[in-house]
Amino acid sequence: MEKIYITQDIAKEAKELLEKEYTVVIGKNLAEDELCEIIGEYDGIITRSQTRITKKVIEAADNLKVIGRAGVGIDGIDLEAATRRGITVVNTPESNTIAACEHAIALMLSVTRCIPQAHQSIQEGRWDRKSFTGIQLLDKTVGIIGVGRVGSNVAKRLQAFNMRTIGYDPYITEERAKELGVELVDLDTLLGESDYITLHTPLTEETRGMIGAAEIAKMKDGVRLINAARGAIVDVKALAEALASGKVAAAGIDVWASEPLLPENNPFITMTNVALTPHIGASTKEAQAGVATDVALGVRQVLHGEPVATAVNASPITKAMLRVIQPYFDVCERIGHIAIDLAGGRISGIAVEYTGELAETETAPLTTAILKGLLSPVLQQPVNFVNARGIAKERHIDIRETKTARGRYYTNTVTLTIETNAGSHQVTATLFDRKEAKIVALDHFRVDLEPKGCFIVAPHEDKPGMIGQVATVLGGAHININSMQVGASNAKGVNVMAVGVDKDIPTAIIPALLNIEGIQDVKIIHCEH
Repeated sequence: MEKIYITQDIAKEAKELLEKEYTVVIGKNLAEDELCEIIGEYDGIITRSQTRITKKVIEAADNLKVIGRAGVGIDGIDLEAATRRGITVVNTPESNTIAACEHAIALMLSVTRCIPQAHQSIQEGRWDRKSFTGIQLLDKTVGIIGVGRVGSNVAKRLQAFNMRTIGYDPYITEERAKELGVELVDLDTLLGESDYITLHTPLTEETRGMIGAAEIAKMKDGVRLINAARGAIVDVKALAEALASGKVAAAGIDVWASEPLLPENNPFITMTNVALTPHIGASTKEAQAGVATDVALGVRQVLHGEPVATAVNASPITKAMLRVIQPYFDVCERIGHIAIDLAGGRISGIAVEYTGELAETETAPLTTAILKGLLSPVLQQPVNFVNARGIAKERHIDIRETKTARGRYYTNTVTLTIETNAGSHQVTATLFDRKEAKIVALDHFRVDLEPKGCFIVAPHEDKPGMIGQVATVLGGAHININSMQVGASNAKGVNVMAVGVDKDIPTAIIPALLNIEGIQDVKIIHCEH
């Protein structure tokens, strides 16, 4: 039974979901060397931000297939090393969206109305109304850096306060920003026009330290800054100096470059114009349950060999895209298997044509599924949705995609053409009612095959007795025939016989079939994956 290590306890529902299929070990956060000692026996690991999955840990992980991050950030995981090893990294980008959004707004309101300081004064027995005069959000401009899942939800809620929402995000379109009611601007404009600035970007090389002394100098006097994203985005020493001088009126901070935050690393420890929290943006009962369940589902999907929408080192899949392409993953992998059995030579390239509803959506994940099916039977290393394209690139396999409105025989089809040094072959598949998969063409032959099990493909002369002779050879070898059909081709006088059998065909049978007069070729096709 496959094993999963969890670095700290998770929600009961998630644990029960995994324990139905796997051996689950609830452990603790381990240092790098300690983790290296145990990771070799595990197929999956689920962690939070406290445990770092480094290159050294990944290289010690002989059986590891998936790393699950119970949260949004992946900055503690060596993504490049995981990808090279074909290890899928999944996170939970949506489960704590609302919790993080609401906490950012809570910090904003706290530094607007001096709530933590007023509370403390009451606790100390004082009644000091004059010291805690705040401002209103009404008609203020808020600059949102990162208008993604959290940032867009923050914008929506602050618009209800009648705030002007401007945003800096080089990765969303003007159309999307207009839908959100956010005016896209460059970073300098945002810094100069905002009464409030709230950060909602991941930590990348591009965003690390993006708010430092130079950026603070461009801000309005008396600006208020909120960071509930990642600690290392802000230079806290520069921020502390700006808070002390009054350049920045107040700041609300939930995240830190080094956690837990120790007193000697806290430059705000004596300041009264800050609201500080210990990385609790996602700490709601609802978010914690959602994060745990979602990461457990993602880990299970990877261990089942299925595509995962939240895999951060595979082709990205949105929910809307997944609704369209989900039914096609299995048949795409199967036609990859079929094509490699047809190939008969060294692969130089593949061309995939998508028609119908698939022509209107992103199909890169389906092409990855085809590559997975194509390469898995011929390589010793595991091939999955993370490394399939990288392996194809290493082998100089050219990959091309085309899309057309309608297929030749059916509306919604996937056609794979595989090019080798021995020639090319083509497989076309479709789905009936988005459920029933069929192979409808093999090379230039029309067929109607269910892509399951093992079958023989034998082009032959169109003359009497061919089916009987093939059946006689198979029967003599004690091979049971499950199905048989004959497909016509564009070439006059040539048909193709597709014979489904109940077990794999011994290679010794192939010469006997080829000896039948009129049989032009014999291919053994394996559809399972």
